[in-house]
Amino acid sequence: MPDLVRRLRDHGQERLADALDGLEGPARARLAAQVQALDLGQIQGLVRDLVLGGGGEAAPGELGPAEVVRLPRTDADRDRERRAREAGEEALREGAVAAVLLAGGQGTRLGFAAPKGMFPFAPVSGRTLFAQHAASVEAVRARYGCDLPWYLMTSPQNDEDTREFLADCGSFGLPPDSVQPFVQGTMPAVDLRTGDILREAPDRLALSPDGHGGLLAALRRHGLLDEMRSRGIRVIYTFQVDNPLVRVARPELIGHHLLGGAQMSSVVVAKTGPSERMGVVATVDGRTAVVEYSDLPDELAEAREPDGGLRYWAGSIAVHCIDLAFAERLTGGGLALPFHRAVKKVRHVDDSGSVVDPAEPNAVKFETFIFDALPLAERTVTVEAERGEEFSPIKNAEGADSPASAARDVAARAARWLAAAGVAVPRDPDGAPLHPVEIDPRLALDPGELAERVPPGLVIGGPTILGPERLPRG
Repeated sequence: MPDLVRRLRDHGQERLADALDGLEGPARARLAAQVQALDLGQIQGLVRDLVLGGGGEAAPGELGPAEVVRLPRTDADRDRERRAREAGEEALREGAVAAVLLAGGQGTRLGFAAPKGMFPFAPVSGRTLFAQHAASVEAVRARYGCDLPWYLMTSPQNDEDTREFLADCGSFGLPPDSVQPFVQGTMPAVDLRTGDILREAPDRLALSPDGHGGLLAALRRHGLLDEMRSRGIRVIYTFQVDNPLVRVARPELIGHHLLGGAQMSSVVVAKTGPSERMGVVATVDGRTAVVEYSDLPDELAEAREPDGGLRYWAGSIAVHCIDLAFAERLTGGGLALPFHRAVKKVRHVDDSGSVVDPAEPNAVKFETFIFDALPLAERTVTVEAERGEEFSPIKNAEGADSPASAARDVAARAARWLAAAGVAVPRDPDGAPLHPVEIDPRLALDPGELAERVPPGLVIGGPTILGPERLPRG
């Protein structure tokens, strides 16, 4: 124990050293175990660069628009898309793809005191985000006759609740051994002014998830990269829990990724305007990167092409294909994703052990972002998707990107698919579907599949759910 206290002092954490030195018995052992797990040299460097150094991160280098595989508009485009779809479907049938859901978030901003995946988003059935993604996984497995292993990255804060929910819902009808949660890593919060590591209790550090960039390190730490290698996986398909419209293991993206020889690929949609708060895929010093909306100067965010369109239009929807070999190289000790700072309010205890509940942001949390792997890839592919078909995130309690906007978009997509299949959909004066409609992914993953399976003589006379007779619980 004296060695651990000395190490803390050597790395500029005198207050935590004093706190540890002042504890006894089990409390001292609990705090010591947490401290032992820290990379104190790494934290000292982060405090120096991101806290005491003024907190500024390096400004983006020379920016340029990304090269994007645009939505098909010509016969040549449609032929390219067909070849990509066929390549992706072949990879799925071969069992070369794993689906990884980033599900570490809580529903706090929605006023929902549970993992965000448990949020009941659906306009008719009230099904949860977890149930929606599970149905998509099941549908892909059935369509391509593949295993498509499903991994869910949780956080320490929601892992237990997520596992209990999966068990209570019977893994939504999926074989339980094909659904594998794993926990992402954590980093300690530090004082915004001093860089001191904070404690949430006298014998516990104030730890928080290390960001979605912790995905690859967590996969390695839990032995899942090795498991994927043994299963013949070549492509890791990642997606976010808060997007009910997401296409899980979309074959076109997988195919473009494989045919392009990419190490990492991304999906983008056209931004609604220059001020939309989403990162854009661009080039930075000639390498593909995601530039956060807060890092894109106004003059660039508003820059236009000769046709009037935004120059930086390609908004990232946080869907990626990652080559397994690339993930292994990134986590093999030679490369690491950079940390970013997030200034937050963090409840903690002071030197006397009294609880401090700050009224203003008082701490820095350190996070990594998965998209920071893009500039490390020698070859990337970026593919455009239609926003109304694949992107409607639930992030805010009200307004844009809220449960209400997602319910609207879910119903609007279902109505478009039904209309394309020849089903009359009653609409209000603004053209929106008069009744909410849901299409279970296990009935149809796209409009063409729905056209083949829509019940004959279907009439939409009220709120409607189309899908298997027995919906998964949850």
